[in-house]
Amino acid sequence: MYSQVKKYYPYINPHDPCPPIRVKTYSTPPELYVGFQRMNLPQYNPREALNRGTLWPVFYSPYGKYENSKP
Repeated sequence: MYSQVKKYYPYINPHDPCPPIRVKTYSTPPELYVGFQRMNLPQYNPREALNRGTLWPVFYSPYGKYENSKP
């Protein structure tokens, strides 16, 4: 199973005056993990599709706070 939220560990300069962010996260779109759109994919009902911004659950990518993110 894949994860849409990836993380990496950046280089931390010992002479940097700012406190380091040890783990950074970023989001990847779900289209990267679908080679092509197959026929008869499951679909949301029309109201839920409008709320989620897509008709197909496989393409849904929620916005949200990631681990170690600051507001």
